[in-house]
Amino acid sequence: MSTRRMLQRQIMPLDRDFDVLALYVDPEEARLDADKYEVGGNRAAKDLNNAAVRQSTSTGKSLHPDQIESRTALRVPQGEKLSFGTYFNAFPASYWRRWTVVDAVRLSVTLRGEGATLLVYKSMARGHAQRVDSAETSGSGAQTFTFDLTLKPFIDGGWYWYDVVAGDGDVVVESAEWTAEVPEDRAQHGTTDIAITTMNRPDFCAELLVQLGEAEELHPFLDTVMVMEQGTDKVTGSEHFARAEELLGSTLTVLEQGNLGGSGGYARGQLESVRRGSATYSLMMDDDVVCEPEGIIRAVTFADLAKRPTIVGGHMFNIYSRSRLHSFGEIVQPWKFWWESPKDTFPDWDFAARNLRSARWLHKRVDVDFNGWFMCLIPRVVLEEVGLSLPLFLKWDDSEFGLRARAHGFPTVTLPGAAVWHVPWTDKNDAVDWQSYLHQRNRFVAALLHSTYPNGGRMVRESRNHQIAHLVSMQYSTVEMRHQALLDVLSGPAHLHQRLPETLTYVNGIRKPFQDAKLEVDRDAFPPVRREKPPRKGRDSAEVPSRVSQLVSAGLQPLRQLKKPRDLSREFPEAEVRAMDAKWYRLASYDSAIVSMNDGTSAAFYQRDPEKFRELLSKTLKLHEQLKKEWPRLAQEYRAALGDITSPETWERTLSPWMGADE
Repeated sequence: MSTRRMLQRQIMPLDRDFDVLALYVDPEEARLDADKYEVGGNRAAKDLNNAAVRQSTSTGKSLHPDQIESRTALRVPQGEKLSFGTYFNAFPASYWRRWTVVDAVRLSVTLRGEGATLLVYKSMARGHAQRVDSAETSGSGAQTFTFDLTLKPFIDGGWYWYDVVAGDGDVVVESAEWTAEVPEDRAQHGTTDIAITTMNRPDFCAELLVQLGEAEELHPFLDTVMVMEQGTDKVTGSEHFARAEELLGSTLTVLEQGNLGGSGGYARGQLESVRRGSATYSLMMDDDVVCEPEGIIRAVTFADLAKRPTIVGGHMFNIYSRSRLHSFGEIVQPWKFWWESPKDTFPDWDFAARNLRSARWLHKRVDVDFNGWFMCLIPRVVLEEVGLSLPLFLKWDDSEFGLRARAHGFPTVTLPGAAVWHVPWTDKNDAVDWQSYLHQRNRFVAALLHSTYPNGGRMVRESRNHQIAHLVSMQYSTVEMRHQALLDVLSGPAHLHQRLPETLTYVNGIRKPFQDAKLEVDRDAFPPVRREKPPRKGRDSAEVPSRVSQLVSAGLQPLRQLKKPRDLSREFPEAEVRAMDAKWYRLASYDSAIVSMNDGTSAAFYQRDPEKFRELLSKTLKLHEQLKKEWPRLAQEYRAALGDITSPETWERTLSPWMGADE
């Protein structure tokens, strides 16, 4: 027995948001880039092709927001052609083919207007478009056209989509739905808890709650919306919260607890979801996102029809430049154990500049190791089997969970058409601020748990090199925090839960004595720039040196650190260095500098200290040798403790000071 179920429907942007129109409907033609196999392996040719792929194909055509007639309807003006082969309205056939029980879909499109043409296309993994079918309207009334489409050819990639051409008058695309015959036991949709961790972002969080509440079509899919409040400026104090309560009613609950970071907040949501046992899924979502509610419905639907319990995540778009996609998928590169986009993808992709149909690489299915918890749907059965989040405070909790779930046979899929808008990582400065401790410690913890290479592959060597780069950059506080991170890793897994409630105080205590960690918002808090000697031949230090020059600079740094700093640099900075230019090879040429932070809010006064350099370098070399030597023992210890660390019972003990108050 089977029944028909909707997989995806045509949608238009909420509030007729012009900035995101390119993600929903496209007036541009497709101009496909070159096939890399035709380009060949010549380095110059590859570099040229990679640059060409980034070039805009936009001609400046645009739609007027008034063409959007409703959440599901769009008007196409007389004589114009619009494509729905876009991020939110094309059908990601290869993902459904690979991961779900669906083997065929039906496209139903309703048009109103005489003389309109409907064209159905598909693409293959190489990006080539093929016309599948077409239809024409025969009158001015509404007509519905259906097309039965197989998923067989999409093993490596590819999409389905449709274009609409208006005839002698305007045509309204009233609706479009992608449906499939599914087994009877998959007919009913599951429900999800939404777990939102927040700290001192009351308005942002409350506005997200309002957005979820206003999406009435989403309500049947919601079990509970939980806000884990960990701040002092509470979401309940926002002027928008009353509206959120009105819209979500008893579905909304706010749980107050100490600042346990993102992992502590999400673990609380996961624990509550497991304990209640009523929702099929638990959805992790950041508090500082703008959500496309339809993406949640699509994620639930996809997970309902997955062949096995599957984590379904969404993509992240740039909240400041809303047509730009941060990454089409994330993996953990196993040899150096670092998260990244797959090598055959292009991060920070602007769909307004080069549309889906013009980008060959977007037609390949991208398989991932994990999905960020800015939007990530986890089946409750997965939480029950593999455990909850690691108590890492921030960083690597989502990626470690994806690797752990995969080891238990539960894949992660990052589903096109499910997304949020979020502050991009490039606008943050967490590689050198207090979060550098968490980057270092948590990456090593995750590698000890999951690396398949002896001694973590390149991990230890790369970490040592990064330490030296921070040292020559005069970032001594960062080096010391990363040292302490390694010492805590060497102490064993017991510290993870023990230290969680005091993480922020603990880390800030490590960095507080260092001058490079003392941030000022006012540039006039620092002395003016003065140098004993002008730059040699007036050279501009903003130039990017060649690879050879960088290697020479790295080789000379040990000798430079034996020299006494220039006297004037003890009182005055020798330069002001913008955050974007604060690379090691540039900072290493100064004895002092004012360095701004990536978020643009503050700056610090860096000063070279040869004695501190030698002290920290010695510590770096000894620590990394110790870590390499003890890696096998540590890996065994962390892996043996994993089940207990992530168990609901252990988390209940950690959360007990706050859980009792909510019962």
